[in-house]
Amino acid sequence: MTMHTARQLLFALMLMAANAASAQCALENHAFSSGEFLSYNLYYNWKFVWVKVGTGSFSIVSTNYKGQPAYRNSLITRGNGKLDKYFIMRDTLLGYITPTLSPLYFRKGAEEGERYTVDEVWYDYTGGKCKVKMHRLKHNKTHIRLEKTTNQCVYDMLNIFTRARNLDPSGWKKGHTESFPVADGNGITTAILKFEGKEVVKGDDKVKYRCLKLTYSEWNERKKHYKQFGTLFVTDDKNHVPVRIDITLNFGIAKAFVTGMKGVRNPITAIVK
Repeated sequence: MTMHTARQLLFALMLMAANAASAQCALENHAFSSGEFLSYNLYYNWKFVWVKVGTGSFSIVSTNYKGQPAYRNSLITRGNGKLDKYFIMRDTLLGYITPTLSPLYFRKGAEEGERYTVDEVWYDYTGGKCKVKMHRLKHNKTHIRLEKTTNQCVYDMLNIFTRARNLDPSGWKKGHTESFPVADGNGITTAILKFEGKEVVKGDDKVKYRCLKLTYSEWNERKKHYKQFGTLFVTDDKNHVPVRIDITLNFGIAKAFVTGMKGVRNPITAIVK
């Protein structure tokens, strides 16, 4: 065996090991396809009045990440300037995932009020384990850098968004929970999605949808309890499109209502006539 052939074999074995580890975290995608684009209006509770303060969008496209097929998904929120003198909201979330929804890279740039932070997470499945490298740029320009290797599958807040859409809720009863290890630039914690039943929700597209209601919480190590960060109302069909999102922010409560859906993979059967 030549040195060149040996190197090729070693590379192939390493690639197979990485793919095997990634496969352990795999989930078949049946909820979305490349080219999906969702748009939202954002509202903020200002002195007991809900005020429209901006827009949001989610998109997903097929691409490549470091030479392998991947999805690139992004979630963007932008304030409209009405309340910029009180707070500023400019968030951009970017993620790369495998076609079977295993995370590869995540970045969140968040400008909220006078605070600007950046979180990054890199995933490596070499050796049959999940190695997670995390970085946070804090608002005071200091850095946090962490690494952790685990036998568990680890996710991030954007990957959970796509992954949760592919869960099968057919056997769920009210109170059912799904837990996930979640990474950001500051470490890994446990997050929980809790099924709260079904509700009819009207989007800003003037359409009523039958929805699954899911709350999202993360474990607070200092206070030793789960803190709820948001509530998702997703269509009760194969798409599981978020119709309404309630978000707990550092400075109050925000809500997002869907205004449009393009490139949705499956028929939208959750519409209530």
